[in-house]
Amino acid sequence: MGNIILGSSSARLDKSGRLKIPEKFRAAIEEQYGKDLFVTSLSDDAVHIYPLPVWLELTGITHEGVNQFNQSVQSFQVRVSHMGSVNQIDLKGRVLISPQLRQKVRLDGEVEVLGITNHLQVWNKEHLVKTIEANPLNAEDWENIARLSPRGRNE
Repeated sequence: MGNIILGSSSARLDKSGRLKIPEKFRAAIEEQYGKDLFVTSLSDDAVHIYPLPVWLELTGITHEGVNQFNQSVQSFQVRVSHMGSVNQIDLKGRVLISPQLRQKVRLDGEVEVLGITNHLQVWNKEHLVKTIEANPLNAEDWENIARLSPRGRNE
């Protein structure tokens, strides 16, 4: 259970745009996946930081490659690669977030880092609160979540 990345933590970006990954997340990432990361944005609301092995598994990118002739796959790759970059956790536990990505997601100074099972999301704190408040979960959401859970699929 120690390698699951869950919860949230406040953090700061330094003047160079480096995020000091909160210790509880950094330790879990390095122990299970190593220091290589893929930093991108999938939604323009948050920066997504994936351990590189997780990203490669999720996207199906292997030495054989993904289906390069599928237009949806190509569009996805263009979107995530446009501002995405492969980085490493440095000796001080930091990862660089590019200026373009910081600007797109409105990150500056104080941020909120969320652990989402196997990756991190980095949010502008004010935008995160507004997004949560503007999108409350309703009964249909809870039913969909229950159906997706292993228990919900078996029942």
